[in-house]
Formats: sequence, C-alpha cells, structure tokens
Amino acid sequence: MIAKVMRGERVPGLIRYLYGPGRRNEHQDPHIVAGFDSPEALEPLIGKDGKRDFRRLDALMRQPLDLLGERNHPKPVWHVAVRAHPDDPVLNDRQWADVANEIMDRTGLAPSGDDEAVRWFAVRHADDHIHIVATLARQNGTRPSVWNDGYRLRAACRAVEDRYRLRRTAPADRTAARRPKRAEIEKSERVGRPEPARSALRRHVVTAAAGARTEAEFFAALAAEGVLVHKRRNERDGGAVTGYAVALPEDVGPSGRPVWFGGGKLADDLTLPRLRRRWASDGVDRPASRPLSGRHLSARTARGVLRTTVRRAADEARTTHEFLDLLEQHGLLVRRRYSQLDPDQITGYAVALADSEEPTWYSGGRLADDLTLQRLQRRWESSGSDAYGDLSVPLYDLTHEERQAFYDDAARAAAYATSQIRRHLATNPYAAEDACWAASDALHVAAKATGNPHLRRAADSYDRAARSPYSRTPRPSSEGNALRTAARLLTLAGTHDRTTVSILVLVSRFIALVDTIAQIRLLQQRQAQADAARRAKQHLDHAAAGHHGTLLADRVVQPTQAQLAMAGFPNPWAPAPQGRQASAAPGMPPRQPNRRRRP
Repeated sequence: MIAKVMRGERVPGLIRYLYGPGRRNEHQDPHIVAGFDSPEALEPLIGKDGKRDFRRLDALMRQPLDLLGERNHPKPVWHVAVRAHPDDPVLNDRQWADVANEIMDRTGLAPSGDDEAVRWFAVRHADDHIHIVATLARQNGTRPSVWNDGYRLRAACRAVEDRYRLRRTAPADRTAARRPKRAEIEKSERVGRPEPARSALRRHVVTAAAGARTEAEFFAALAAEGVLVHKRRNERDGGAVTGYAVALPEDVGPSGRPVWFGGGKLADDLTLPRLRRRWASDGVDRPASRPLSGRHLSARTARGVLRTTVRRAADEARTTHEFLDLLEQHGLLVRRRYSQLDPDQITGYAVALADSEEPTWYSGGRLADDLTLQRLQRRWESSGSDAYGDLSVPLYDLTHEERQAFYDDAARAAAYATSQIRRHLATNPYAAEDACWAASDALHVAAKATGNPHLRRAADSYDRAARSPYSRTPRPSSEGNALRTAARLLTLAGTHDRTTVSILVLVSRFIALVDTIAQIRLLQQRQAQADAARRAKQHLDHAAAGHHGTLLADRVVQPTQAQLAMAGFPNPWAPAPQGRQASAAPGMPPRQPNRRRRP
C-alpha cells in the first residue's frame, strides 16, 4: 500500500473533484467512509434536483482555518491518496475506514481520543484507493505539526499491510533516491531525451564521486563530463564552499536558464557534507583517510598508479615542496633524498602505495624519464606562472599491458570483497554495510569505463541496495576499501584498449558480488534493497551473456577462443554434445563408449 501527500489552498474545489466523475469517468459511487465525525453526518445531501449540496461540508472544514486567520499554513489543505496494490484483495468500507484512522493517528494530525484534532474526512470512489482530506488547523485554535509526515505515512501503510496481509512495500528508510517528477518525465519525452535530467545528473555525480578522492577531483570530473557546476559559498566564512548544484547545458527552463539540482535533490548521500565524509576531507584538499591501497595491486598496476598520480601532482605544482606535499595529499608514501653538501636541499624523491605489507619504493626516474626531480624543476622554472595544465605528456600514459593489469586487479579486488562479505553471512550481516555502499562505486565506474549499457542499468538498479538506512555513513572496512580500489583502478584505466576477456572476468566477479549482497540484504530483512540487488544481477547476467555482441564497442579488442577458455567461458559456437557425450560433467572431456575386445 502506498500513500502520496499533496498540499492545496482551497477545500471546495477538491471536494467537487472527489465527488465528480473523474478525468476519465473513473469515479464510481463516491462516499465518505471515515472522518472526524460519523460518515453519515458528514455525507453531503442530495437535493431535489439530484445534485449534492457541499456547502455544509465546506463550512465545517473551513471553520478551524478561520480561527487561525493569518497564522494559517501557506497551503492549509492536506490531501493524501492511499492506494492498494492490484494483487491485494478488495477492502470493504469498514477496512478502508480503519486505514484512514490509522494514518491520521500515526501522523499526529488526529490522534485517537483527541477531540480537538484537525477536521478531516476520507472519500472512497474506487475499489483500490481512498482520498483523505484535512485542514491544517486544530479546533482549539493552534497549528498542527506536519514535519516528516511522509515518513509517518509510510509507517502507517506498513502497519496496515501487516494487519490485513497485503503486499509488503519498502519502509521509509531514506535509501531510495529522489525520483523524477511527472513534469520532468514529460519534459524529457517532449524534447526527445532518453531519460529525465535528474536521473542523468545523479549518474554523473555518483560516478564522479566514486572515481575521485578529493573535492577538487570531484568537481573536475563533473566539468570533464560537460556538467554545469554551481558552488554555493558562505561569505561569512571567507567564501568557503558549503554546497553545490549541477545542471545539464541542454536542460533549460522557460526563462532559458539551466535547471539546477542540488546534491540533496538527487540523493540523500550526495550532499557536499556527506561527500566530504566519504573522502574524509574538509574541502581544503587535505590527505584522505582512505588512500588507494596497494594491498590488492600487482607490481605492474602499482607502478602505473604511481606514475599517473605523480604526473597529476607535477601538473598541479609549481615548486618542489608543493609537489611533494601534493603527493602526500594524494595518499602516497613519500621519501625525500637530501644533498650531502646542503642538508636543506632536496635532490630526489621516492614514492610508494600505502597499506602494502612491504611497500615497494619507486624513484621518479624508475617511473618515467621525465619525472626525475631535476627535470621537473627545470620544467617548472621554464613554465613560470603557466605551470598549471602544461604537461606535454598525457596524464594517463598507460601501456596496454598496464591497463590490462588494472582490469585484472580490479576483478581480484572484487573477488576479495565477495569472499569477505560471505564470511559475514554466518557471523554478522550488518558488518557488510561499507562493502554494500562501495559496490555502487565499482559498478558505476565500471559502466562508464566499459561503455556497456547492461552495466549501466545494473549500476542504476543497484542504487538503492547500496545505502544504509536513514543516511548513516558505514564504518570503513577492508572489503569496502577493496571495492573503492577497484573503482579507482577502472577510473585510471580509462576507456582505451579494453579486452573482452578482462571485461568478462570483471562482470563475473560483479555477479558473484551482487548475488552475495542480495543474500545479506535478505538476512537484514530489507526486502526493497534485496530486490534492487537482484535486479542489478539480472542486468549483469545480460552483460555476461552478450559478450560476443552487445557487450563491447567496436574498438574493443576481441579475444581468441583460447583466452575465453582460460577465463572459464565455453565456446558459444561449439556444437551441442550428443549421446553419451552430453552426460559429461562441465569442463571434463566426454566419456568414450565402451568397446569390447574381440577374441
């Protein structure tokens, strides 16, 4: 059972609509089933001309509002539509009256036994729903509180579902993202856009937040995708950024200006304070508490990550000290080499990834010839004030082998996270909250990196399964950090030189991961989040099944059948086994027919 709150200014027009034929003549036998007085006393009388007289009901509903006068709410009419699922049994008038009384009691507008509560009535003009109308003025001349009435409505609907054994719906635990409004959906259809602007912007913001580790990287990633960004600043605090809003350049309002959406209008966990808690940053690019871990990385991947990070820091810096400070801010371990003649002079540096059992140190010369400190210093001196953005070498100068290693290590990190989450199935299902949250990052970044539509649908479907109830930020865990490492690797790998076998292995790891998370959500008794994880798994199954067709873009390198066999995928063009060969176990050679020896 679902309920939707609407607010209005006038009671008469709403009453006449509820008792009218409806927009498509769908209203049948409208009548009051419950209210602040008996339904018989509130029911509008039918005159000699066959028409109903609504004047008495209008006056009864307006009287408390007249007592409040100027203290009224801007929209004092509280209107709720309550609908049952099509598969639910048809409730009678007495049962619908019980539903209306439960809602008014739970919302606090008309608690049971309160004779001075607001005036209200419930109209039924169809088998599957009712309308509740109330005026926001108590009969003792005070204003009622309607704060968070939507969450109280959800609790009332779930109580009714248990009472009458109706289809269960999700609780109001703030795990669902903000859905596009009807006007937004109609606008996207009218202009020929595949989806509403709110949905597209939420995907851009989630993907940018997943691939970034600082606030600066987050806003830079949004700008790179062509998203308009407006930063809200607090002039009392020296112009500090306190929030943001995003818009699509092509999505404009009647005035011709872009339609802006704040982070909180996209999802509860996309506000700037929540994102800063994710990055463990205060907005001034301080070191993140969750740097990229080297625990799940191969030596080839670690070297590629270090080189791209050093290049980014070199592009942003102007001096040696600023460069080394930026390396530490990006979460790297840094060693400085000092001159033997001048102890204050830095002559070199070495970097390593954090969280490694035995960190492997790389000097600038081992990463690339142009990353030695001497060459960087000469470049900064020659470029002067134009140092920013003056790199002659691309930021992501990864080889094909390194990108392949990035995908392999991302798949390995996802497999590690799955194994750790499975341990929580038998011990403590609630300990996997951080991994469930981080899985969304990995899915969204993988969808962008591969360009696969099934992966994109999987990431969008999984969205609700990721969040903890009531916008709680989970405590960091090793499996969650592993999935963030996978997201970061896929971000650095970019969209070039992808191989089919690498994507197939990655998708297979995601299938196992999402399936395990669905089991976790069921053990936590969070049906809506479990359903979201199951829907994501269905899209991932489609992605795996379409590996020789729709999975990849034209520029992706196609693997040989030997590579597919190594990855554990059968030959899709092989003829089906016949006879006794069909009974062989998967992956085993077919049984040979018994042959008797001739004497």
